[in-house]
Amino acid sequence: MANAVSKLKILYSEGDPELLASQAASIQKAGYQVQTAPGRKSALEALRQGTLDLVILGPTLSKNDRHHLAYMVKKANQTTRVLVMHTDGERHPAVDANLDTGCSIEAVLAKISAMWPSDAALTRAASAGK
Repeated sequence: MANAVSKLKILYSEGDPELLASQAASIQKAGYQVQTAPGRKSALEALRQGTLDLVILGPTLSKNDRHHLAYMVKKANQTTRVLVMHTDGERHPAVDANLDTGCSIEAVLAKISAMWPSDAALTRAASAGK
């Protein structure tokens, strides 16, 4: 599972460039491919450039940016998952998962892993025709 999950292409966006750099480095260190986007405009540009597995919208983006970007991610590709690092994402129809504001990077990494089923579950689903 670790190899399949670590190949995920992640776009991570924050409003605070320093937080973005430190958090992205931690996510990369965990083995993920991370592209950063400081702010809404950069995130929208990155969405136009290719397919992503996951978009993480950080708590230093404005509420309006998190709300708009979640819709734009799904418009760009319905299968791309959206993780919002703020509780305002929990009732958003385009958000797949959310975390409490200020959670640890370990909680973020655990949530990313939990969003993808294990290889065994994928094999069972494929054999069941799902």
